[in-house]
Amino acid sequence: MASTTDMAPSRSRKSSTNPGPEAELGAKTREQELEAQVALLQEDIKAIGETLRKLTGEKAHEVRDIAEAEVRQLKRRGQHMIEEAQDQAGEYEQQLKDTIREKPLTSVATALGVGFVLALLTR
Repeated sequence: MASTTDMAPSRSRKSSTNPGPEAELGAKTREQELEAQVALLQEDIKAIGETLRKLTGEKAHEVRDIAEAEVRQLKRRGQHMIEEAQDQAGEYEQQLKDTIREKPLTSVATALGVGFVLALLTR
């Protein structure tokens, strides 16, 4: 017959290979806890992604607004510079017309001289 010491090791092997209902219940609750934590993490990641999308969208909108304001300001400056150049050209034209009216012979002689010099340069 087998003694109690011979049977004890076989019992310990049996209990380690075949866990009892308490061990299975503990493993299931740990697994459920892990699944719940993973689900929470997934929700957090989705929330972070959504927040980042909103922030980048807002920043892009802000940058676009700033760029549009700068473009409008540059257009106004350009238009102002064009108007100034047109005014100056108009003043020079008026001065030239006044000079031609005051001194027609001098103006014609000057025009002939400039034309002659340009003709010599282009040959």
